[in-house]
Amino acid sequence: MSKNIGKYLHRHMDKQAGIEHTIKRTKIVATVGPACDTYDKLLDLVKAGVNVFRLNFSHGSHEDKARIIDLIRQINKTEPYNIAILADLQGPKLRVGEIENDALEINPGDVLTFTNTKCIGTKEKIYVSYPNLHSDVKVGNLIMIDDGKLEVKVTEITPENDVKVEVIMGGILSSKKGINLPDTKISLPALTEKDLIDLDFIIDQNADWIALSFVRQVEDIRGLKKILKDRNSKSKVIAKIEKPEALLHIRDIIIESDGIMIARGDLGVELPVEKVPLIQKDLILKCMHRAKPVIVATQMMESMIDRIKPNRSEISDVANAVLEGADAVMLSGETATGQHPTLVVETMSKIILEIEKSAYDYDRDDILRPQPHSPSFLSDALCYSACKLAQDVQADALIGMTQSGYTGFMLSSFRPKSLLFIFSKEKTLINQLSLSWGVRAVFYDEEDSLDDIIFDQINILKERGFLKEGDLVVNTGSTPIDQHLPTNVLKITKVS
Repeated sequence: MSKNIGKYLHRHMDKQAGIEHTIKRTKIVATVGPACDTYDKLLDLVKAGVNVFRLNFSHGSHEDKARIIDLIRQINKTEPYNIAILADLQGPKLRVGEIENDALEINPGDVLTFTNTKCIGTKEKIYVSYPNLHSDVKVGNLIMIDDGKLEVKVTEITPENDVKVEVIMGGILSSKKGINLPDTKISLPALTEKDLIDLDFIIDQNADWIALSFVRQVEDIRGLKKILKDRNSKSKVIAKIEKPEALLHIRDIIIESDGIMIARGDLGVELPVEKVPLIQKDLILKCMHRAKPVIVATQMMESMIDRIKPNRSEISDVANAVLEGADAVMLSGETATGQHPTLVVETMSKIILEIEKSAYDYDRDDILRPQPHSPSFLSDALCYSACKLAQDVQADALIGMTQSGYTGFMLSSFRPKSLLFIFSKEKTLINQLSLSWGVRAVFYDEEDSLDDIIFDQINILKERGFLKEGDLVVNTGSTPIDQHLPTNVLKITKVS
């Protein structure tokens, strides 16, 4: 054993807590809000199964976000977890302004006027936070309000740059409700002025993941990545898929991004709702092919915002995301503002575990295989073979090493049956890999011989309670060690 092995064992490691937290393969992303913004409440969520905390930059101050980030990092330092931080930029979210008395009843046939001049909304005029509305929309375009609960159609663009609309589906219009333009190609940039201010803060805080909202084309991702590169940031980028235009460029967007979020809320408003389930299934498969983590988001357990049990349809929704191979499922208002945040996570964890322990399997030979056009095809093929070998010999663990994260994401993408552990000397990757299906990441920065490294890795996992004498382990690595080459070695070891 390496003389330094002790320093890799967590000083405060509660072995059983660590094991219980890592049993499930599908990860849980939870949004932080007033319902869970203390150390104890965040820790309760982690113990219940949260792997990634999402900070929604549509709400709250930077001071509040900095406080939450400090609490999460304190948990990582003092508890046996590697919890990632996902900063979610607001993006060009369109909203109506303040409404008189916060409630305006609109009925089919009513004619309303949308203006880009700030005012208190009445039947006469309603402010919309989109200065280019008059130039982007055309007569006949539909406009959805409040997640599609209200629907209006453009009837006239006035010389004063106001937009007159006729109400198609009425109801109560409240202040600050979101607007979707399913028939309109909006001209706003992916990164708004507010986003750039938030991004500066996020980079300073070293967030693990940054989610870009309302991605429409691959240039949106490249623009954000350029800013990160110029700032020497190691944050990884998630493209939120919530606009129909993104689907037209989805291959390039997936390739350019580090991960994908299927934001079904806005996607379901801007597209016919019946198309969303197959889009979700298709995007998950495409991400698995490209070894990119994919999150399924929006309204997964929404009834539990104020109830103690989910709807049966929500149970099936979470289960289907797991069966389809999603890396993670996400909670929004359920944990941010709900009455039972810990119970929601516990319930979601139970659903995930029940599905994962059942006799389902991914047809690896049919859909999950190395892609010949991949620039790293040889390493991909070795990772695939490692997963297949681990299955054939019923290995107790599959262990990989990575410096860039690629081997971790690739091994995860083949959805191995064995427990998957990824060792890395890059500290930023340890938390980032918490988003990937099945991955348990461990910090390790020795560069002795490959045999010594594998010996250390196995003993670290024995100390943490994941392995025992007689277990079978499949390791991947690369040699020569000091050259940090792509994965090129496969080894089977019986634990002694």
